Amino acid sequence: MIKRKLGQRGPDVSAIGFGCMGLNYHRGPAMERGDAIALLRAAHDRGVTFFDTAEAYGPFTNEDLVGEALAPIRDEVVIATKFGFKDGRPEVGLDSRPERIRVVVEEALKRLRTDRIDIFYQHRVDPAVPIEEVAGTVKDLIDAGKVLHFGLSEAGVEAIRRAHAVQPVTVLQSEYSLWWRNPEREILPVVEELGIGFVPYSPLGRGFLTGKMDENTSFEGGNDHRKTNPRLSAENRKANQPVVDAIEAIAARRNATAAQIAIAWLMASKPWIVPIPGTTKLHRLEENIAAADITFTSEELAEIDAVFSGIEIHGDRYSATSAARVTQ
Repeated sequence: MIKRKLGQRGPDVSAIGFGCMGLNYHRGPAMERGDAIALLRAAHDRGVTFFDTAEAYGPFTNEDLVGEALAPIRDEVVIATKFGFKDGRPEVGLDSRPERIRVVVEEALKRLRTDRIDIFYQHRVDPAVPIEEVAGTVKDLIDAGKVLHFGLSEAGVEAIRRAHAVQPVTVLQSEYSLWWRNPEREILPVVEELGIGFVPYSPLGRGFLTGKMDENTSFEGGNDHRKTNPRLSAENRKANQPVVDAIEAIAARRNATAAQIAIAWLMASKPWIVPIPGTTKLHRLEENIAAADITFTSEELAEIDAVFSGIEIHGDRYSATSAARVTQ
């Protein structure tokens, strides 16, 4: 696996990371713990060195799982986790008070079985707490050696600049994919200007861009929150099929899969972009990793832009409640 540097100040990581959330949270039935640990270690064996979790995933159980899986190889990997919800529960509300951040870091260190957190993200900007206080608190944790890098997730331009003035932001994590390109308007220019790395989550459109989902797909169990996602309603899956058709046409020409094209396109956008697809299956992990071998010419990227500029995307990417927590 080739490596990339996350912005000017960030660590060198595998060009494709691993989003750990879906192992046991938000994406259907949880994996058996032993199987999930084996999958994470298999990812490392195949060159993945960047793993993303959060206290909110579970809550807490995903961090504990990641901590156990990566403990034997801790010094060979970069672990990112997040703070920002009351008691770690998104449904309860936001909480980025300095005292809460300090509690979260101590608890996360224990669950992750480590003495430092490589990247500590604010999961969502908390309007009740000045971003300067958040950045200052993380700065203190960096000075204490408990955190190595400060990250933000789904933050807007103003929050990024204000936070960066107090404690340089190393990484911004936000949704970005072939069917959610809003970051190109303001976010990507700002992070490039400030030397901030960019980590796209949901690079495969919560599975839709793989071509393995259609209007008849059912989402299993109460843990699969995709069933409440407006863009993934049965009606919108049918309406958005031209997106998948376009990706699959490109994939056929390149002897690749739709998932590989979607991931490779993100990597071709900027050298400091590191997508973090997640999976529960070894063969999908290997498929995702192989996207690192796909490159595009400038002409091919222009062609992709032209094709997608003519496709209308149907449905909001979040419910109203979730959308209210993002600032871009």
